[in-house]
Amino acid sequence: MTRLAGSSKLLRAMNASAALAHLLEPGGLTRADLRKLTELSTPTISEVLRRLTEAGLVTVVGHNSGRPGPNAEIYAANPDAAYAAAVSVRDIGASRAPSVVAALCDLTGTVRARIERNVDFLHTDPKDALVEVVAALRDEAGIPEDGIHHVQLGVAGSYDSRAETIRHVDVHGFARPGLVPEIAAALGTRIGVDNDVNLAAIAERRRGVGRDADGFALLWLGQEGLGLAIDIGGTLMRGARGGAGEIGYMPLYAPDSTHRKIDLQDLVGGAAVLALGQDHGITGTTPLEVVTSAAADPGAAGEFFGQLADRISVGLAAVIAVLDPSLVVLAGPVAHAGGETLLAAVTAAVRRAAPLESTIAVTSIDDDAVLLGTLDAGLSAVREALIAEIRDN
Repeated sequence: MTRLAGSSKLLRAMNASAALAHLLEPGGLTRADLRKLTELSTPTISEVLRRLTEAGLVTVVGHNSGRPGPNAEIYAANPDAAYAAAVSVRDIGASRAPSVVAALCDLTGTVRARIERNVDFLHTDPKDALVEVVAALRDEAGIPEDGIHHVQLGVAGSYDSRAETIRHVDVHGFARPGLVPEIAAALGTRIGVDNDVNLAAIAERRRGVGRDADGFALLWLGQEGLGLAIDIGGTLMRGARGGAGEIGYMPLYAPDSTHRKIDLQDLVGGAAVLALGQDHGITGTTPLEVVTSAAADPGAAGEFFGQLADRISVGLAAVIAVLDPSLVVLAGPVAHAGGETLLAAVTAAVRRAAPLESTIAVTSIDDDAVLLGTLDAGLSAVREALIAEIRDN
């Protein structure tokens, strides 16, 4: 009898989690819609909706005027059942200093608050700064202290989940061992950490040109650094210690070379783009300004784009040769500013470098891709946790 009771409980939980998974998608559903999607019986659907409604996860959002009784009710996930916070730590912001950009969304994905803070991490503990930012998000959105179920952190570095340590990060204090558990304890909620370029790839998969691709490689050309994200069928390759995609460290001369050893960062990083612009007489005090100025007059800046594309192709040809992705996405502020002009130059440069056939495209995301991807990752974690909680209880 105990085994039968346990099996019945598990079945009810599985039915409820299946229904909630459908209700989390945009748009409301009637009982008839849920019956078709889940293939559950009418009494079972009614019981599932009762349980989800009592738990505060689902609410009636309207009525179908063409149907009588309970079948006319339209259900959807309760937006206020849980919230996700996204915090993106930048090694350089608009003020040329480290900054934190953050946003908060409800269970449906609607953004309820968005803020940016310049932070002096030389004199501010990262834990204290992030706790303050999350509190500011809560205040702006007007939600209770326990409303945030997950905080997703994006960093310009790699995260070793086994050691719970952020590596290859230039922002002061963030490489400190034990920092991530400290932040989680101070926030009192679950926390996730990922590389900023990986998070941009999550946004590209959901919202951009990578949406329909079997897989893609995303090359990030930022104001300072560069990075690579590898999407294989919607799953990101992070490596054993979270360092997959740290392409800026790729050496361009052998260690025993008589030449000065340089890496790809020296060739394509922000300082290199700025210097290349100065060599060609292109105005701008930042890499983004230089590329934006060049894109405004591509005829006069053709040689600049050609040389920049040749440099980019050095790393990109190696990526394509090893991974053979169906699509390569050029992303980041420098790539976005270069647009179609940079895309054409890079495509031609890669074809000259090697007989490789991957399609190359520029990101179609106009908003902050890293912040959007951080939100997407946080929201997915919240939804998965809710479904697992129903299934386990």
